[in-house]
Amino acid sequence: MALAWPLDEDSFRRQFHPELSPLGWHLGHCTYTECYWLQEIVQQDSRFTAPVKKLYTPPLTPKPERGKKIPAPEAMKQWVSELQSMNYEALATPAASISEHPLMQDDYLVLFLIQHYSQHYENMVMVLTQQALAQATPDHPVEHPLLAREPAPEFCNVRAGHYRVGGKAPSACDNEIPEQMVTLGPYCIARKPVCNGEFLAFMEDGGYTRRGLWSDSGWHWLQQEKITGPQHWRMNAAGHWYGVGPRGGHTLQADDVLNGISRYEAEAYANWAGGHLPHEHQWEVACRLHKLEDSGRAWEWCDNHFYPYVGFSPFPYREYSQAWFDNRHYTLRGGSIHTRPAIRRASFRNFYTADKRHIFAGLRLVY
Repeated sequence: MALAWPLDEDSFRRQFHPELSPLGWHLGHCTYTECYWLQEIVQQDSRFTAPVKKLYTPPLTPKPERGKKIPAPEAMKQWVSELQSMNYEALATPAASISEHPLMQDDYLVLFLIQHYSQHYENMVMVLTQQALAQATPDHPVEHPLLAREPAPEFCNVRAGHYRVGGKAPSACDNEIPEQMVTLGPYCIARKPVCNGEFLAFMEDGGYTRRGLWSDSGWHWLQQEKITGPQHWRMNAAGHWYGVGPRGGHTLQADDVLNGISRYEAEAYANWAGGHLPHEHQWEVACRLHKLEDSGRAWEWCDNHFYPYVGFSPFPYREYSQAWFDNRHYTLRGGSIHTRPAIRRASFRNFYTADKRHIFAGLRLVY
């Protein structure tokens, strides 16, 4: 709510990026989702969800239409506040019909909704970042220009062995369970993700123009999109790069963790640096062994597609994960500076297609 209320009506309704819904819709959708599960499913009461089901159920209203159909900010504020208060009271002193419902056991549904809010919170920060990018100008001052830095990563070794990965109910999502036993060969992984200065070195060495660094699909994407740098970077009139975040332009520090790149860019950088992206299990094992630093500064692209674990069962509904096991989505691990604590865990699996770069994503190398 605090992200949405300061905005004027245009900013509340506008779609700033084709992959992102208007900021006001995210708020309405989260409240609808809370009411859908707590009221319609648990209490069999659809009075407040049925009238807005079409608007806030993603497949039923295309993203470009959502901003025109949501209520005005003040009406939304009242609707959200009243419904959240109603749900809070129902949870504070739950009737038997609530406390005895299977979804309420071990606080599963409460944890599920908190994580749902957490994911949309980060999406809302993405919207604010896209708004700031749209307002960026070439006259932004850069007092300390970003300088390239040759990669000199510090690595740590992980021994070959059998390792446990995955999460446990009730907090884990369906795609994290059941826990798996995996066998890994020996590998070394960078202690830190790639930083801004290192990525600038890739750019200045012709990284975006050297065909040999890119996969066929990545090169085709690059030629179509004509990308020359991370999405959250802009160049001013003096030829200096600066970053853009949800609050506007800022100085890029060479040692800060890079974010705002697609998996295609991450893969090209890895080829340039002589390494490759980690399999998500390599990442998780190294994280659990406390070998990784800055693992929550940017989502980190992994080498593998998003896939179901052995024994996977969709829950609480099929589309939550199963629809994305399509060999098009890739896994990301770790979290960004905007990721809420509820989903900051070693086993959490994020997933996007390889072309997405509006997310706060970077990479870490393995050898």
